[in-house]
Amino acid sequence: MDIPTQALRDDEGYLLGPGAAWFAFAMTIALMVFDYVDRQVIVSLFPHLKAEWGLSDKQLGALVSIVSVTVAVGGIPVALLADRTHRVRSIVVMAGAWSLATISCMFARNYAALFAARSVVGLGEAGYGSVGAGLIASHFPARMRGTLMAGLFSSASVGSVLGVVLGGVIADRYGWKAAFGVVGFPGLLLALLYLAVRDYKTIELTPKLDAASRGAAPMARHIVGLLARSPTMLWVCIGAAAQMIVVSAVWSWMPSFLVRTQGLAPRAASLQAALVVLAGAIGSVVWGIVVDRAGSRGAAAKLRTLAGLSGATVLMLGFAFGAPRLGVPLTGATQFALILLGGLLMSCTSGPVSAAVIDVTHPGVRSTGASVLSLFQNLFGLALGPFVAGALSDAFGLETALTITPLFGLVAVAAFLRAARTYADDKSRAAGALASERLALA
Repeated sequence: MDIPTQALRDDEGYLLGPGAAWFAFAMTIALMVFDYVDRQVIVSLFPHLKAEWGLSDKQLGALVSIVSVTVAVGGIPVALLADRTHRVRSIVVMAGAWSLATISCMFARNYAALFAARSVVGLGEAGYGSVGAGLIASHFPARMRGTLMAGLFSSASVGSVLGVVLGGVIADRYGWKAAFGVVGFPGLLLALLYLAVRDYKTIELTPKLDAASRGAAPMARHIVGLLARSPTMLWVCIGAAAQMIVVSAVWSWMPSFLVRTQGLAPRAASLQAALVVLAGAIGSVVWGIVVDRAGSRGAAAKLRTLAGLSGATVLMLGFAFGAPRLGVPLTGATQFALILLGGLLMSCTSGPVSAAVIDVTHPGVRSTGASVLSLFQNLFGLALGPFVAGALSDAFGLETALTITPLFGLVAVAAFLRAARTYADDKSRAAGALASERLALA
């Protein structure tokens, strides 16, 4: 239900109390898990789809990428509507839509039908991450945001693990179509339970922000202006997207990599690949805490730490996948151990980038600000990774493709270092705007 609250509150306290905040956090995490179960279940089905329909790697990658494309296209309009109306009800509608679309995938009879159903999955998921992040950020004290965002987005890794595992196990026993039906139903139940989450009253905007929020074209102009005024947001979005190319490529193609290079059966490959995703889930929480603590040395230290972690990811994954191509002998177990370490490192941006964007965004449009980040991560990161790796695989082989894609992390390194130069100033400017409006309303 919608709870009347102070229009502009002190960011160091709970909005509606710890109980309401932690319940909202738990429910948002639960839905995020099944958001990513429904997204990632398909990657463990790649060997089955390739065998049954004779698909190319580029076509298989597109089945993952189309979800991120439609999430990116729909994310800002959905977040805008949620910010100005009712966040909880918006999330309920989104969860119901993506769950039904996932279930419909089991009835696909050809590639075109499956591709269309997957695009609808993305439309249902559009805006969920940003609206959920905005809701949680407003419930909790600002000092906890980095860790909480890391926890929220680590649940995406948990969902991806479950999606990969469940897809492989169910497909092995009942066929690949049954996997979509099984994983789609829990989201419908959670959507109904989410109605018990307490929403917060929409914050009144300045006339300028209110005008910007009343249509797609004004909002597009506002977003461009926002990125222009906040170089931190622009460079963080670029860095986050580059790192997501690496993450999505590895997560999407690990089962196929293990089937083709190590001769594992699809079910065994799915279970082993899930360990890489699980390492990412652990890493996102660990690095979220590390980056938060780095903030004690100043705001810029957070983003410099992210740059260092992104650079370490390039080195670790580049060596893990590329060593055999360079004549460096690695046993299968050693190579997989190195990939696991890379998986632990590559999810370092999950929570901290969301916290950084929220820090430099007006509190009245936090969901919309987070959706700008989501747009970059989905359209220029998650959508590109599987497709680019698939196209490279068709041309040069999957092992070479996964050696090349970690190099996108170098873009992340450069972007985070650039963002570190302006983070403190942009954060102070956003805090000053909040203080000014609080005084005006007093």
